[in-house]
Amino acid sequence: MMEMKEYYLKEQAELCRKNCEIHKALFQEFGVKRGLRDINGVGVLAGLTNISNIQSSKMVDGNKVPCEGKLFYRGYDINRLVQGFLTGGRYGFEETAYLLLFGQLPDQEQLHKFRDMIATGMTLPKNFTRDVILKAPSKDIMNSMTKSILTLASYDENPSDLSMENVLRQCMMLISVFPMLAVYGYQAYNHYENDDSLYIHRPDPTCSMAENILRMLRPDKKYTPLEAKVLDLALVLHMEHGGGNNSTFTTHVVTSAGSDTYSVISAALSSLKGPKHGGANIKVVEMMRDLRANVNDTENEDEVKEYLRKLLHKEAFDKKGLIYGMGHAVYSISDPRAQIFKSFVEQLAVDKGREKDFRLYSMIETLAPKIIGEERHIYKGVSANVDFYSGFVYSMLDIPLELFTPIFAMARIVGWSAHRLEELTNVDKIIRPAYKSIAQEKEYINLENRS
Repeated sequence: MMEMKEYYLKEQAELCRKNCEIHKALFQEFGVKRGLRDINGVGVLAGLTNISNIQSSKMVDGNKVPCEGKLFYRGYDINRLVQGFLTGGRYGFEETAYLLLFGQLPDQEQLHKFRDMIATGMTLPKNFTRDVILKAPSKDIMNSMTKSILTLASYDENPSDLSMENVLRQCMMLISVFPMLAVYGYQAYNHYENDDSLYIHRPDPTCSMAENILRMLRPDKKYTPLEAKVLDLALVLHMEHGGGNNSTFTTHVVTSAGSDTYSVISAALSSLKGPKHGGANIKVVEMMRDLRANVNDTENEDEVKEYLRKLLHKEAFDKKGLIYGMGHAVYSISDPRAQIFKSFVEQLAVDKGREKDFRLYSMIETLAPKIIGEERHIYKGVSANVDFYSGFVYSMLDIPLELFTPIFAMARIVGWSAHRLEELTNVDKIIRPAYKSIAQEKEYINLENRS
């Protein structure tokens, strides 16, 4: 019976593939931009936003030329924001979240109140952890989180109220509990599936978001100031990245339908989890493991070059022809997030005794763009993106692979919330792009005459 079912699915899947395929030439014939991007990788303009801005090119003598990448949150250069809270000896997550949600930098009193709101919001409904998170644990923590978010709607007296006050309340609550949903989901999986001890640590309202993530994850609740600072920086750098990235665009689309906050954030979370978006850093880590297993001397440039060429020729790792962590849909010469991150990655690598690994990452960051340029015809420059280093950082922080993408989500929930509020404020039409049908009209055939 099982063999018959497998045969049927295989046969029908082939039929599905055959009738789903659209020849690539037709996209060009009808002027359809695949992936909503033109041939130069520039996204189709689908909306306006005041939340963040990405710069990867500039006009010189009437020509558009690549430039060093820049990222702005509400008009503030990300470099200046990071420098500001680091120089002030502060954690940046809460301060940056306030900026993205409310459009201005908080003063001391505003920041204090906002921190209190986020900290006191780090609590789940009575027995929620036991009845929802610990039941039916999954290795896929993103799916576990989605289940939890949708269930939280059942505990909300006004889940579908779209007033600004109510949506803001819901967004701030989800920002607060995302780390709990993720870490508790992992602890449940690690206990029931891996037969390890179960740790459910309560968050500490006096700690920052980054500190609480490490505190809840680790059996002894301990972490160093450097570990917390680097994780906090990672959260800030992943918090927002324009309205056109897949998960944020999903936020706009589902919000435009008039859906509730829980459904919107669940949809965004589902969009983020794919390896082409939020799961990219996992592929980097797996690629590096394969490199170490197949390169005799990882400090020998020639051997590393040979492996990178094999990646591009689909002869190594997953045979997809990609060097993961290299290149970005928008940036060309540089990703500002990766540049900011790199100096702190080096500090953490020294602290953890992983200088050799850091040298390998740095070598690949230098070699890969050159090799890609030699092997491929590319329309824009290639550089390391933030995912290239983030997976390395998480591994040094002893964060399990299953939580890599959820860490991204803990940060990006802030950006999604800001975009949801912006969409509700400015647009009253459902987002509905057009698709051109290429199906030919057919005559109906009675069942007994079909062959």
